[in-house]
Amino acid sequence: MSEQFKYLTFMLGEETYGLPILQVKGINQMQPITHVPRMSHFVKGVINLRGKIITIIDLRLKFGLEEIEHNERTCIINVELEEGGRQSGLIVDEVSEVLDVPADSIEPPPSDAGGSLEFLTGIGKAKGKVIMLLDPYKILSTGEMAML
Repeated sequence: MSEQFKYLTFMLGEETYGLPILQVKGINQMQPITHVPRMSHFVKGVINLRGKIITIIDLRLKFGLEEIEHNERTCIINVELEEGGRQSGLIVDEVSEVLDVPADSIEPPPSDAGGSLEFLTGIGKAKGKVIMLLDPYKILSTGEMAML
């Protein structure tokens, strides 16, 4: 039996994405976000989460998708964006489920996209779905991390 990896899957538009479950620190409903001036367009601001200030990133905007109005399914996934370090919240359209993705069903990201897909660790297949597997440590560039 091949090795399996657990991913929290979520939707952005019609596409399914996955984050390694070990880097997911929690899932929260949308809540009021405090705007911080002069941040990148995809940084919505900050929230106070159990006494910690968490930066909120709209993953749709970060990935170049159209901004949509939030609804009851929209939520914030808290993830570790640096090893042993800082957490941020990622706004997603809706959380789906935790899936086991067999290692032998993961293919490398397309190489013809250049450096624009460095945040993808691969593209997996599970339960009849194609899942874009994200590396939370590479969602933001070094410069963007420094800005936070």
